[in-house]
Amino acid sequence: MADREQPVTLRTRKFIRNPLLGRKQMVVDVLHPSRANVSKDELRSKLAELYKANKDTVSVFGFRTQYGGGKSTGFALIYDSNEVMKKFEPHYRLVRYGQATKIEKASRQQRKQRKNRAKTVRGTAKTKGAEKKKK
Repeated sequence: MADREQPVTLRTRKFIRNPLLGRKQMVVDVLHPSRANVSKDELRSKLAELYKANKDTVSVFGFRTQYGGGKSTGFALIYDSNEVMKKFEPHYRLVRYGQATKIEKASRQQRKQRKNRAKTVRGTAKTKGAEKKKK
C-alpha cells in the first residue's frame, strides 16, 4: 500500500480573506490516521483543488504532528496571483516551491572570518584580503 493512496482529510478553520496582501489565510488541520504525515506538496495540491486555485499560488508551512500521530496542524496562504505571491511571500519559501533561485553565499563563519581579516588591513589591500604584514 503506497502512502499517497491512504485517505487524508483536510479541515480549515480561522479562515480570513486578506485583501491588502491579496490572499486567503487559514489554519489547516490534516487528519491522516493511517499515515505518518502528509507532504507539503500533496497538501498544496489538495488545498488548490479545494479552493479552486492554482497550486503555484498556495503556500503551506508550520506543520506539527500531534503527539500520538494521526493529526497535523499548520498554516496555509492562498494568493490571488503569482505576482502577489512573489511580492509578499518570503524568499526562502519561494525557493522551496521552485519560484525563485537560492542565493549562494559563503557560510556565516567564513563571512565573519573574512570581515575580521579585512579589519587588520588598511587602504586598497582590503579588496584582495589580508596579507601578512612584513616586519
